[in-house]
Amino acid sequence: MLIYRLPSNDSRARVAVWRELRRSGALHVQQSVVAVPDADQFADDVERLRGVLADVGGQVTALRTEPLNGGDDARLLEAWNAARDSEYRELAGECAKFLAEIDHEFEIGKFTLAELDEEEAELDKLQRWHERIKRLDVHRAAGAAAAAEAVREAHEALARYSTAVFERTQP
Repeated sequence: MLIYRLPSNDSRARVAVWRELRRSGALHVQQSVVAVPDADQFADDVERLRGVLADVGGQVTALRTEPLNGGDDARLLEAWNAARDSEYRELAGECAKFLAEIDHEFEIGKFTLAELDEEEAELDKLQRWHERIKRLDVHRAAGAAAAAEAVREAHEALARYSTAVFERTQP
């Protein structure tokens, strides 16, 4: 659990802390109280948050806690997985848009190196996003398999498109 305080009336500080919390996947338990799993891969996130808070003149207290009963623990775990599932669904939706874009390029016959570079950059962004979610998914959220399949399909679509560009642009 992280309990933090920010300087009053400093929107820059609130935005900086919000961005770092979002990046870490932290769950908001209540105002200025967040939870992250007590796992090694979150130690750097906690230290970055401490740094951001120090930079903006805030304070943070980090506590290792145990729920008094299993229900609280289960509720936090469910909330953590729900957050990951939401991210996985959003990623799968963006992968579907990527597939539609590749299909569109085939429909209009746009097989240029510049377009291939753009599509490769988009797939790279989707892959990095998937890796970030997987790093946070320490409790095995249900949406992981569907998201992995969506990313795999995006890879296959780009491979098809890359082959088509190569065939049409080589002398």
